[in-house]
Amino acid sequence: MVKMGMLIVERYEILERIGTGGMSDVYKAIDHKLNRPVAVKVLKQEFAENENFVSKFRVEAQAAAGLMHQNIVNVYDVGEERGIHFIVMELVDGITLKKYIEKKQRLTVKEAVSIAIQVAMGLEAAHNNHIIHRDIKPQNIIISKEGKVKVTDFGIAKAATSNTITSNVMGSVHYTSPEQARGGYSDVKSDIYSLGITLFEMLTGRVPFNGDTTVAIAIKHIQESMPDPREFAPDTPVSVEKIVLKCCQKSPDRRYQSAAELITDLKRSLITPDEDFVVISSPDEDGATREPTEAERKSLHEASRRSGSIGDTMRLNAEAAREREKRLRDQKSRERGDEDGYSSRGKSGSSRKRKNTSRKKGRQSKPSTRSARNKGRYEEESGKNSVFEKLIVVLAIVAALFVGIMIIFFVGDRLGFFKEGLLPDRTQETDKEASEAASVLASTQEEEDDENGIKIPDVLGKNFTEAKVILNDKGFSVQRAEDTTSTAAKNTVIAMKPAENTRAESGTMITLTVSTGSVVTNEDGSAAKVEPAQAKQYEVPNLVGKTLEDAEIIIAENHLVRGSVVEVTYADAALSGLICKQSLEAGTKVADGTVIDLEFSTGTGENTVTSYRYVADIESPALEDENYAEGTSVYLQLVASDGTPVREWSIASFPDRVNVTGITQPTGWLTLTYTVTTPQTTVKDPDTGEETVVPSTTETREQRRAITFTPEN
Repeated sequence: MVKMGMLIVERYEILERIGTGGMSDVYKAIDHKLNRPVAVKVLKQEFAENENFVSKFRVEAQAAAGLMHQNIVNVYDVGEERGIHFIVMELVDGITLKKYIEKKQRLTVKEAVSIAIQVAMGLEAAHNNHIIHRDIKPQNIIISKEGKVKVTDFGIAKAATSNTITSNVMGSVHYTSPEQARGGYSDVKSDIYSLGITLFEMLTGRVPFNGDTTVAIAIKHIQESMPDPREFAPDTPVSVEKIVLKCCQKSPDRRYQSAAELITDLKRSLITPDEDFVVISSPDEDGATREPTEAERKSLHEASRRSGSIGDTMRLNAEAAREREKRLRDQKSRERGDEDGYSSRGKSGSSRKRKNTSRKKGRQSKPSTRSARNKGRYEEESGKNSVFEKLIVVLAIVAALFVGIMIIFFVGDRLGFFKEGLLPDRTQETDKEASEAASVLASTQEEEDDENGIKIPDVLGKNFTEAKVILNDKGFSVQRAEDTTSTAAKNTVIAMKPAENTRAESGTMITLTVSTGSVVTNEDGSAAKVEPAQAKQYEVPNLVGKTLEDAEIIIAENHLVRGSVVEVTYADAALSGLICKQSLEAGTKVADGTVIDLEFSTGTGENTVTSYRYVADIESPALEDENYAEGTSVYLQLVASDGTPVREWSIASFPDRVNVTGITQPTGWLTLTYTVTTPQTTVKDPDTGEETVVPSTTETREQRRAITFTPEN
């Protein structure tokens, strides 16, 4: 059983439960090895005891761990300890798409399409690695506070569908494809169907098929026509309408065949939403005879020309054989007619007893001899014809193979499948060959450059937020540094490290130095320091009585940051399953980004926990503030959530191990106060060349860290 404060594999410290699902519970944890927050998904007991499921779950989770993409919740680790089977994942601060739809009722077309593009990009990366999700739905799509869309739970669905798990445990049947509903084979096109249903829900605020039971809904996916999203959202453009309908075709062959195809149409719909460019094939068109294209006609004509002599020979030989066979049949027919004539006359003669017996025998011997001779000739001719026919069949097969090979080579050569040009008569202009060679060389050089890292975009002069988005999209991490001496506008990027246009590996930390706007240039060219404006204050909302999901949305909307969430028992039964306490009083004015801790009521049962402890290694302020100089004294205050001081002390060496017991509250915070000294600098006026000395300054800074304490009993 997972408990708050426990350490899994001596590395992941469980802080709080942040979610639950059909098969697992999700906890926020700290990775002490890499000193970063993570999400730990733990299998529920009923599945952890199923060895077959656990085996498949581990294999699929390990495969998913190989996926690294900006639109996928990345898997860091998979393991087991003391019967606890877990997956360690990227911790995304945000809400599910399902909650987002419920909050907004339905999304704008542009917002829905933009989200669908990001989901499809994540699916494309997975599909390229031969991983099918099989459980795409809004509950498995997370939108971060920065607006980044990420797909989660890769790999877990395949393991689940390989075992006897009831449909109420597996993902919602509202989003399942017809082939999955039948229990058949699923592939990339099954994910595309589910994404189409999700896009329908974003546009309309409802799912297309509903019913009293999961079986009833599954049958509708299989049998009923997909409703038009315009029935519920009349403002849906024609291109988006058709994209949804194409994704949700009953037959997988009539859907988009890849996520890349879907992305292309989605992006085009953002530019020209009212253009009717989406092609959906109909069953009648699929089975109809169509005219070959001009290119196909030319290819077939060329192939026919190359193999014409063999085809003509084969055709003439076949016609000659048919003629000989007809001649032999006619001859045999005539001979049989002669035999019948002689036989009739013989019988007639035999009835006349006055005829001479020897004469009758002689007359009857003539047809018999001739018949035998003709029969022998026929059998000889038939034997020769049989051999000849077999030879014709062999020649026909060889010729057909030759024609087929020639067609394949010709078409393949024209399409560029054979780099060296296998057909002897292939002709191209010299300048075209040179152009193509240059293109290939440039492409090769690009690939070689990519192997050495990704080119860092130039974001100098941009606003910090815009620059961060650009770098994040390229796969880089970003940290902020401030320059108090720059005359550039506030939050403008004035320096980058590593430098712009150099190359670095994906995930590299890029330090962006931004201007604080503290120094301006006067009209006379001199530099002047400006006192920072008073920070805007925000009012703390009342979160008591809200669900955890609603509280998270309200916190984000009010420019606050959610801290810890602790499950407690609470005397008021009306607040069971709701927020019962918040660390900041409603109505209080606080700065942007202030942390607020919450307590979540699990019921009115007696709380047997009477005291808590705090055991941890406190890390240096430099983790969050690169301007902190190691060795500088730091004043620390550990305070319980009710404001009661727990401990106060000063240190100058990190990490610092603490072990505090007897704490009366389950949560609290740790405040680190220290000073930062900026060196004296000289500012040069770009017009006059006059230099102004900005003296060294010392300022006091503070960091506040939310803490969840561990029960002592």
